[in-house]
Amino acid sequence: MSFRDPDPLETLVQEVQVQFEQQVQIEELLALSKKLQAELRQHMIFSPQCMLPSFNYELPTGQERGTYLALEVGGSNLRMALVELNGRNLGMRMQRTMRFSIDTAIRQLKAYEFFDWMAERIRELLGVEAESSGHIEDNGPLPMGVAWSFPLDQTSIRSGNVLGMGKGFQCSEYLIGRDLGEVITKACQRAVYTLSHVHFLGSNADFVALQKINVRLDAIVNDSSSALLARAYLDPATRLATILGTGMNAAVHLPATALDSSKFRSRSPSVGTISHVLTNTELSMFGKNIFPTTRWDDILNRAHVLPDYQPFEYLVAGKYIGEIVRLIIVEATQTARLFSGLLPPSLGNGPYTVDTKDLAFIDIDTSHGLAASRSLFYQRHASPHLPSERDIMFIKDVVKRVSTRSIAYFTAGIHALTELLQRLETIDMGHVTIGCDGSIINKYPGFMEGVQEMLDQMIGLDNPEAGKRVILERTTDSAVLGAAVAGAMAASAAIS
Repeated sequence: MSFRDPDPLETLVQEVQVQFEQQVQIEELLALSKKLQAELRQHMIFSPQCMLPSFNYELPTGQERGTYLALEVGGSNLRMALVELNGRNLGMRMQRTMRFSIDTAIRQLKAYEFFDWMAERIRELLGVEAESSGHIEDNGPLPMGVAWSFPLDQTSIRSGNVLGMGKGFQCSEYLIGRDLGEVITKACQRAVYTLSHVHFLGSNADFVALQKINVRLDAIVNDSSSALLARAYLDPATRLATILGTGMNAAVHLPATALDSSKFRSRSPSVGTISHVLTNTELSMFGKNIFPTTRWDDILNRAHVLPDYQPFEYLVAGKYIGEIVRLIIVEATQTARLFSGLLPPSLGNGPYTVDTKDLAFIDIDTSHGLAASRSLFYQRHASPHLPSERDIMFIKDVVKRVSTRSIAYFTAGIHALTELLQRLETIDMGHVTIGCDGSIINKYPGFMEGVQEMLDQMIGLDNPEAGKRVILERTTDSAVLGAAVAGAMAASAAIS
């Protein structure tokens, strides 16, 4: 009888399977949820960076109306729109939208350069609309709401001290402790329109006129809180919202008494006059020493510019699941002769070179011999030769395990928030809607459906009589739309 040496690629496949299948069974996810609930409660009292109360105490009535300039400042994109609110029955309409990629060069802008870049983009949007809207110097200001996708210690509905940004933004170190509202307002004041072909004293002479942008910042809201406001504008059962795309976060409308009075700082004497508060959880920062990690997760974390800063996000969000797959591919090529030991240059030249869109394509590929995925990988990464079916089968297996773990861990986080809310409320809320936005939860094939299925199982196992009481609902453009809703609510409160 002869024994052959074990296939190193098969050995690695088994190791990946073992490491990524840790704690993804329903009973184990319930245990993780309980640990997260304890951490949530702890941070409701002590943490200066998590469970941050906003200055939004009420949810929208659905009767807010008007036109607002709305901005979403995210980790990968700046999105802007003129948003028309028409009431709950007629909904919301974006009259004009513009999106600008926040690439590496933009992230490397220092001090206030990033905000000057933002103001220039606002100028572009309003420059196109200037003749019809009239929102330039000497005319009434255009009310503006901003959805900010980074930690912020809010000091009013339109101001707050920056706590950091992460995601490679070089301006972060200059901003910590500064008032975001003031920084944005001053940047807008520095930007101007350039108008030509202006009628002057009845003539048609061409000349250039410089006009200041005339906007008024009425509200700053976190992106996840913005998603909650956008969904609640249409569905009054909405009490939570989550973002899962490049990064992750969640917001929840909590009883105010659930948060320690120190969380409200100078507002603490008035806490007794409010019943609820929209709370930015900064969920990405949770989970250290709670979620089991693999050695590839640990490599990613150690190499990150901010190790341990957002441990939950590093395990589930779009920016990172592609990198986890890349790290495994690199090891498999070097130690188990994936790609015959020839690593495609793009995978070895630096981190974050595997796009999550490609992972989704490979994950659902059913072509004969995975020919479509093999061709895609060859084109994307300039491989020395076309990957074999065995190569791409290995990658497909890795992608499935990484994405399945992302679904499982993310579900544990959502379950922890819903259970916490149910326990803190003094009334029966019936069913609860969770607004969901972000490229992963809304666009990655089967992701939201997987979360809903796991969530139903967790709730049913924990409480068999509960039924389907938590419902995930896709929301699109929620950060932009919610920023407009926040601006409308702030303007309404100022009038009243």
